[in-house]
Amino acid sequence: MVNPLQEEKVFKDPVHKYIYVQDQTIWDLINTREFQRLRRVRQLGTCFLTFHGAEHSRFSHSLGVYEVTRKIISQFERNQYEDWPRHERLLCLCAALLHDVGHGPFSHSIEKTFGTHHEAWSCRIVLGDTEVNQVLRQVAPDFPQKVADVIAKTYNREIVVSLVSSQLDADRMDYLLRDAYYTGVNYGTFDLERILRVMRPYQGHIVVKESGMHAVEDYLMSRYQMYWQVYFHPVTRSAEIVLHKIFQRAKQLYEEQYRFRFLLPPLLGLFEQKLTVEEYHLLDEAFMQTVFMQWTYEEDAILSDLCSRFLERRLFKYVTLDRIDTGLLDKLRGEMKRVGIDPAYYVEIDFPSDLSYDIYRPGEEDEKLPILLLDPKETLTEISRKSEIVRSISGIHMGKYHLYYPAEFTLNHGAELDADLRRLLQL
Repeated sequence: MVNPLQEEKVFKDPVHKYIYVQDQTIWDLINTREFQRLRRVRQLGTCFLTFHGAEHSRFSHSLGVYEVTRKIISQFERNQYEDWPRHERLLCLCAALLHDVGHGPFSHSIEKTFGTHHEAWSCRIVLGDTEVNQVLRQVAPDFPQKVADVIAKTYNREIVVSLVSSQLDADRMDYLLRDAYYTGVNYGTFDLERILRVMRPYQGHIVVKESGMHAVEDYLMSRYQMYWQVYFHPVTRSAEIVLHKIFQRAKQLYEEQYRFRFLLPPLLGLFEQKLTVEEYHLLDEAFMQTVFMQWTYEEDAILSDLCSRFLERRLFKYVTLDRIDTGLLDKLRGEMKRVGIDPAYYVEIDFPSDLSYDIYRPGEEDEKLPILLLDPKETLTEISRKSEIVRSISGIHMGKYHLYYPAEFTLNHGAELDADLRRLLQL
C-alpha cells in the first residue's frame, strides 16, 4: 500500500541541498523514536577528535542515503526502464532510510568488544516491538520482514539490495560526500549527478553505462583517498584504540565481579550480551560519555585513566613500522610492566585491514556486489577490467603498521631504554 503525503515535506541539507519526503510511510518512520535516536549517534565515531567538524550524525546520513536512493529511483521511473520493478520502490526507500537504525554509540568499537553487529540490530528493530515495526506493518503484514531482508542482504532480488549495499550504492555515495563536507577535506567529492544519470537497471543488476566510467573512477578514487586520509587517520585510530581498551577493561572487570560505582542497566545487558531492543535504545553517545565521566572516579586505576584520556583527548602516541619485530615488542611490553604499566591496555599494534570502510578490491569482497559497465553492445564487464585507474588503486596495499603507546612512557622512561627499543620507538 502506497500512501502519499498530502503535502511534500522538505529537509534542508548541506550536502544534497534538499531532501524530499513524498510518502507518508517515510515521514512516519522519520518520526519514530528509534530513528530519532540516530541524532544522538555520530556518523564518524571518534573522528571528531581529529577533524573537529565531524560532529554529523547517523540521522543526517540516513536521510542522505534515502535521498540518493529516491533520486536513483526517480531517474529510473522517468526513463521508464523495463527492468526496474516499480512495485519495489517503497521497499527500497524504507531499507535505505533504516539501514543504519541499529548503529550503537561508537559502534565499531562496541561491536569489536562485545560481538554485536549493527545490521543485526537494525533487523531486530525493524522486526521487534518498536514504533518502526508498527509503521512498516501498516504497509503490509510481511513488509517489515522484506525490509529486514534487504538490510541483511538476503532479499531475493539483487537489484533492490544493490541500491543500499553494493560497491556503488546510495550508502557509500552519501557518506563520502557528507564525511568530506564535515571533515573539511576535498578528497571525498565526486560528480554524484553524473553517476546517477549513467546508472541503469539491467537484467536484474544495477549497472553503469560505459560512457560514465570516468565519473565512477572519480568516485572510487575519492573512496581511496578518504580511506587513507580520513577513515584511517592515525590520530582517529588512536582514539578508537583508547575507546576499545575502555570497553575491554570494563568487560574484564565485570567478569571479575568488580563492584562498579556507576553501572546502569543497559550496560549490564551489554556485558552479559542479553540486551533487549528497549535497552539498546538507551545506548547513545551522550549516555556513554556520561558513563565515561563517572568511570573517571572508579577505584580501578586503568579504567579511570583510560576514560580520562578519551574525554580529555590525551591519546596514545604512535610510530609507523614497516614490519613487526615480535622480539622487540615483547621486550617493550616487559619494560612497561617493569615500571607499572599494564601492556595489555597500553600497547597496541594497528593495521588498516580491520577497518569497516574499504577501498575497491574486486573479487575480494563477496558480500559487496561489484561495479558492472554496460557497453553499446549490451555486454557487462566488471569495471577494473576496463579501467587502468581502478585496476591500479585496487591493487595498491599501502597500509603500514602503527605502534601505539602512552607518550609519557618515553618521557619518563625513554632514557632508560636500550638502543633497540629506542630505535623501535623512533626516539
